Amino acid sequence: MTTSTEAEAQSAVRAPAQERTRTARSAVGLGLRMRRNWQLYAMLALPLIWLAIFAYWPMYGVIIAFKDYNVVSGIWGSPWVGTKHFHRFVESYQFWRLIKNTVYLHVYELVATFPLPIILALCLNTIRKKWFSRSAQLITYAPHFISTVVVVGLVVVLTNPNTGVANKFLGLFGFGPVDIMGDSGMFRHIYVWSGAWQTMGFAAIIYLAALTSVPPELHEAAIVDGASRLRRMWHIDLPAIVPVAVILLILNIGSILSVGFEKVLLMQNNLNLDTAEVIDTYVYKIGLASAVPQFSYATAIGLFRSVIGLVLLVLANTFARRFARSSLW
Repeated sequence: MTTSTEAEAQSAVRAPAQERTRTARSAVGLGLRMRRNWQLYAMLALPLIWLAIFAYWPMYGVIIAFKDYNVVSGIWGSPWVGTKHFHRFVESYQFWRLIKNTVYLHVYELVATFPLPIILALCLNTIRKKWFSRSAQLITYAPHFISTVVVVGLVVVLTNPNTGVANKFLGLFGFGPVDIMGDSGMFRHIYVWSGAWQTMGFAAIIYLAALTSVPPELHEAAIVDGASRLRRMWHIDLPAIVPVAVILLILNIGSILSVGFEKVLLMQNNLNLDTAEVIDTYVYKIGLASAVPQFSYATAIGLFRSVIGLVLLVLANTFARRFARSSLW
């Protein structure tokens, strides 16, 4: 009882002091705070300008999704048509094919590649020889800095029916030349696993950073108790990176209708369009690359994709907050 009474008394003494501190901070105007910390606000200026110009200002053009836009009349001069273009997309024969291709490709990529950076980070974190660890990191990080165009060029060269290494290897087993890039069934596999090779090492950096917060004392105590390296990875390291993994998973689910536009477009050809045509490439073709650009229709499809992505993001965040106790907000 005495201890409880003393704690209550100390809390009562601290409360007025905290209130005075908050009052003093609120009394300092925004202008004075900006003058005192102008370096911090200067650092924020360029990112905020970039965000305003390239992320928020273009949202003004979303209006044309509800209009029959033409260049001569301009955005405000074009007639309103409501949700005409949305109905047109949902009722078109392309709708389910585009949705299926996009969702299938993204889910395949998510399931196949999401665990790989986690596994790589856990393995690199257990390496005790610095020279080997740094060499492994360099080898796995390097592909990230190769441009998408170069990666697709490498894939095309390696899978060439006449001179490609892949077909030379198949020839050793008596298989004839195979047009791998022209096979619609192989498109998804090539896209996903070439992307895994390119991004796995760099994505592991986030998890390696999270692993630095694990106290060494936990590993020392586990070693004393006789825990193997695999047990320590499972019971100590993995729980430390679960919150980060959950947040990245939420972001990936939110972009389920958006895949790597440049890479998909570069890998497309007339033979694999059955599985290679996704929403992003379709929007580009009808909005910019067609003989008669359909700006309003393309914008409506893009807006539809963004709204679905936002809904999925909110749902994923809600489930993660409820079941994993970790979320974006």
